[in-house]
Amino acid sequence: MTVPGPANRSDSARILLFTGKGGVGKTTLAAASAVATAEAGHRTLVMSTDPAHSLADVLGIEVPAGVPATVTERLSLQHIDSRMLLERSWSSVQRYLTDVMRSAGVDTLEAEELTVLPGAEEVLALLEVRDQVRSGRYDVVILDCAPTAETLRLLALPEALDWYMRRIWPVERKVVTALRRPLGRAAGVPMPEAHVLDAVERLHNDLSDVRELLISDSASVRLVLTPDTVVLAEARRTLTSLSLYGYRVDGIIANRVFAAEGGDPWREGWAKAQAVRLEQARADMAPLPVLTSGYGADEPIGLADLLALAQAVYPQGDPLGLPVAAPPLSLEQEEDEVALLLSLPLAVKGQVDLAERSGELVVTSGAYRRVIALPTLLQRYRIVGAKFSRGVLRVRFAA
Repeated sequence: MTVPGPANRSDSARILLFTGKGGVGKTTLAAASAVATAEAGHRTLVMSTDPAHSLADVLGIEVPAGVPATVTERLSLQHIDSRMLLERSWSSVQRYLTDVMRSAGVDTLEAEELTVLPGAEEVLALLEVRDQVRSGRYDVVILDCAPTAETLRLLALPEALDWYMRRIWPVERKVVTALRRPLGRAAGVPMPEAHVLDAVERLHNDLSDVRELLISDSASVRLVLTPDTVVLAEARRTLTSLSLYGYRVDGIIANRVFAAEGGDPWREGWAKAQAVRLEQARADMAPLPVLTSGYGADEPIGLADLLALAQAVYPQGDPLGLPVAAPPLSLEQEEDEVALLLSLPLAVKGQVDLAERSGELVVTSGAYRRVIALPTLLQRYRIVGAKFSRGVLRVRFAA
């Protein structure tokens, strides 16, 4: 069921995802949060789904790629080996695509390069995250995600693939299986064997697992920003889009905030401008907490600096102390009706659109669109009304 119910499954490990516009300091804050949770006694793993791995640099250490490396007694760091993951999970599909390109006259080396799908490494990194969360070795898993645009595309992929696998794939697989030889002769290229089709289905099932994990009540997103006009504008859109796709945001961290005092007119000017933007951010993003991190004299590198940073940012220095965020998508019984509620904070009313098709809702907010597969209960009902008000889309169903 795509719509989470009251008993939404939760895995034992707490999962925190850090994202934000490139250059705002999300990697540093992810590392600082990991150091603080480990210092508090939690077995912690900090990982990166960003191809540009910088966690080890922030911690001031070197680690091998591919496996978790021990940083302290309770802190581990993993730089994911994307090439190994591609070989393990995508090799059969890649070999088939290479054969297709070679049959079309493409050089073997070029064919191999062309069959590495854009974003495939980041997608497979999520599978490694799932495996580590479910291993039972960690109490907290912290992800340093790619910048926001890439993160949104990545987090939207599992549900988009699910739509394709439900609607299109069963027909395609039957046709290819039944007509593999004549299709291959007619097209002049090899048709996929059963093991290739099986690999695509395994990837779909794996990504469905990842999505269920990341929308559970054990997972939440921390949105990192700097109090600058352009960055704040993107953060507002990101907050809306994360909620559209069903991901919970439990806090905002404003990084590199200038102190109000200092006696330097240039610094005081920046501090006043940032104060205005922070006040607006708190008003816009309420009731989410907007935490702040001061602009230090030097960048925080190493365990001691990162622990001090986390203690300054979080209440009581505890990254796990923020309230659990409510799920953006929920159902509500209203006498003889059932309402589906989707939280879209900061969405612009004129840019929110709703359509229904074959047991699905298609919700558009700005440049982003989500196809929501309705649970069986609602598929037997009809829509009797829909309204977007105060950041919530309410769709009413009745028998």
